[in-house]
Amino acid sequence: MGILAAGHGGVHPSAFGDPRDPGRLGKHARLRVRRGKTKPGCAVSETDSFIDEVTEEVRRDRLFAMFRKYGWIGGLVVALIVGGTAFNEWQKARAQVASEAFGDAVLAALASDDATARVSGLKAISTDAGTGRSAVLGFLTAAEAEAAGDKESAVAALQAVAADASLPDLYRQLAQLKLITVAGDAMDPAERDSTLQLLATPGAPFRALAIEQQALVLLDAGKTDEAAAMLTALTEDADATPALVSRVGQILMVLGKPVPEATPQAVQPQGD
Repeated sequence: MGILAAGHGGVHPSAFGDPRDPGRLGKHARLRVRRGKTKPGCAVSETDSFIDEVTEEVRRDRLFAMFRKYGWIGGLVVALIVGGTAFNEWQKARAQVASEAFGDAVLAALASDDATARVSGLKAISTDAGTGRSAVLGFLTAAEAEAAGDKESAVAALQAVAADASLPDLYRQLAQLKLITVAGDAMDPAERDSTLQLLATPGAPFRALAIEQQALVLLDAGKTDEAAAMLTALTEDADATPALVSRVGQILMVLGKPVPEATPQAVQPQGD
């Protein structure tokens, strides 16, 4: 009965050993002691570490649950990005192939030494309406047809470009202007005048060239003074290119009209 403490009527604490003895710690605490994660007697630190571990596990479980619930959204976003990129690259490759095929067809048609054969080859090329290729093909066909003396085919090609509402106005107005020069007297005067009036409006891309054509129409009608006044004003127009100013100066000299001093290009003509 030596283990009983005299005068206390109970068990002496030393009967259970030194409280600082690692052997008195629980299994989990002893494991931490061996791993060097805690020290004997640090009960508060052990409790805090345990709570931190539990909290971390709870956070991890919540994160995994969120991934399982909403992870498909991220996958869908990634799939859309990858799919959109692939579709965009496919469209670019398709457009490039179409452009190369168009260029090869045009070169093959123009390789002939016969102007009529070139026109026939260009007419055989098919393009989608509303594209720049259709406009280019129309202009090439008109030029080759005019060179071959086939004014009817040239006019038809230009009319097709001018009437294509899906094309940008730049192409359509250029076709209208060329149509006037190619058709010449065969074009209805009222239609010609209305077209030139539209092309000569401020801001139009070929305004200066349209004014030149209006002056030439006046000359053909015998209105020399009106034509000369229009041409003189054109030499000072900001939209007039040096080549156009030079050409207008030559016309004024032929008419015997004074050439503005600001048109030195009239002495040394330049090509368009």
